[in-house]
Amino acid sequence: MLETNKGAWYAVGAYTIWGLLPVYWKWLQDVPPPQVLGHRIVWSFVCLAAVIWLLRRGRAFRAAALQRRVLGIYILAALLIGVNWLTYIWAVNAGFIVETSLGYFINPLLNIALGVVLFRERLRWGQWTAVGLAAAGVLYLTLVYGTFPWISLTLALSFGLYGLVKKTAPLGSLYGLTLETGLLFLPALAYLGFAEGIGQGSFLHAGPVVNLLLLGAGPMTTIPLLMFAAAVRRIPLAHVGVLQYIAPTLQFLLGVLVYHEPFPLARLVGFGIVWVGLIVFVLENIMARRPAAPSAA
Repeated sequence: MLETNKGAWYAVGAYTIWGLLPVYWKWLQDVPPPQVLGHRIVWSFVCLAAVIWLLRRGRAFRAAALQRRVLGIYILAALLIGVNWLTYIWAVNAGFIVETSLGYFINPLLNIALGVVLFRERLRWGQWTAVGLAAAGVLYLTLVYGTFPWISLTLALSFGLYGLVKKTAPLGSLYGLTLETGLLFLPALAYLGFAEGIGQGSFLHAGPVVNLLLLGAGPMTTIPLLMFAAAVRRIPLAHVGVLQYIAPTLQFLLGVLVYHEPFPLARLVGFGIVWVGLIVFVLENIMARRPAAPSAA
């Protein structure tokens, strides 16, 4: 019971940090998003490599990671998470926090759709209903605003595909994320060096607060990921699935209540359709996991 409670708190902590991350990226809104991404990758890798070194697992990490098949899987994972991070950072600082929250609201439903398309999985009627409602909500928002919600779908699709790749990945969460950021480390460092060379680098030129925030992008990325990894080892995935909505809910509230992004009635209707789909999804999962009643003798 103690381990379960601890796992729940790890999950709540991870999703709360992810939900409040827009505040952190907003503090860096004067730094170009590609540079923020570069620092996020560089300092995340430094943090993770330090953890592996402190745990004295360097030799085991190299033996597990430096294999052709493993590298191929994690190159794809690294590209997907890089697209997700860059889109998210840009969208937050461009005033689209509400739209980013929609991406993570529809992510679990998009995962179901990907399972059907890629793995020919069969869905229960409740799952079909949830996916249909999410699609209807996205279509409604597209027709009402006249623009495709590409930010939401880019975030949901990149993270959904990232999750699928990670399902076949052989490494654990610590080694996996270290390898992913390690594969992106040299390109990120080269880009930051190029920005510095042409006089557009922000690090060490924009004041001590910005310097600390860029350095802190590593811990702000790795800490919730390690907390999440600790959570999934201690509590059922069904509980994790319910708790995952903490993050987009906090993002949504920040966008509307703190940063005063426009949220007219038409957008509320579209979000409402998606939220109904999520309610159906959660309730259907709960009912599907209930043990069947014993038949009468």
